[in-house]
Amino acid sequence: MKPEQATPSYFSSTAATADAILRIENTSIYYGSFLAVNDVTLDIFTNRITAFIGPSGCGKSTVLRCLNRLNDLIPGARVEGRITFHDENLYDKTFDKRIEEVRRRIGMVFQKPNPFPKSIYENIAFGARINGYQGDMDELVERSLTQAVLWEEVKDKLKQSGLSLSGGQQQRLCIARALAIQPEVLLMDEPCSALDPISTLKVEELMHQLKEKYTIVIVTHNMQQATRVADMTAFFNAKATEKGGKQGYLVEFDRTENIFQNPREDATRDYVSGRFG
Repeated sequence: MKPEQATPSYFSSTAATADAILRIENTSIYYGSFLAVNDVTLDIFTNRITAFIGPSGCGKSTVLRCLNRLNDLIPGARVEGRITFHDENLYDKTFDKRIEEVRRRIGMVFQKPNPFPKSIYENIAFGARINGYQGDMDELVERSLTQAVLWEEVKDKLKQSGLSLSGGQQQRLCIARALAIQPEVLLMDEPCSALDPISTLKVEELMHQLKEKYTIVIVTHNMQQATRVADMTAFFNAKATEKGGKQGYLVEFDRTENIFQNPREDATRDYVSGRFG
């Protein structure tokens, strides 16, 4: 079977016992007339960490951004197929007026730390405030920073700019900011790629703690990171198009240990063994 013809399937015991909070069903993603990602089907399981791995240009981030409709911000982008959240189709017209709700419930942390040019306190409070939070703001700020394992480092300098923090601290501040609006799912697009090894380890340890309350999807180029943090792993690949572009597709989706130790597809085995990518 050629890799691009592979039909991804779930490890049977996992699919039978885990609940899917998000389902991607026969989904293709276009930019104008260009088919960027072709026919993806996989489930995102509740309170698990799912990693998207694969070479550059295979559509990992494109698929990730469709999970909270961030691709809507790109002119000409469209999705065919179904992406459901709690069994509701996110791309149904009824959701067109509920985009803010979608992005509150499915939060996002980006590759490069991007704190607001505000105080540490206001970085947390701002999003909660505009989303109508009516509770104790001081308590929310402390709880969010504690969840992001940052409170002890910043509790005495909450009035200082978030931009004054180190890169690793800024990324944890961004995670705290996302948690403050009380999402169910946290999307993380290469959150450690700009960080040093010590900061990376702290973020990875944080992810393990957060999955007790949240569902996490992470895009990573670092295969060792996927083995350290992910319960499930989806391997994407890309093939060249006639016009010189790349078209991404899902090769294989399974438990992380199976992807790295006993993959079904030759392309997966070649990638995780370092033969390409």
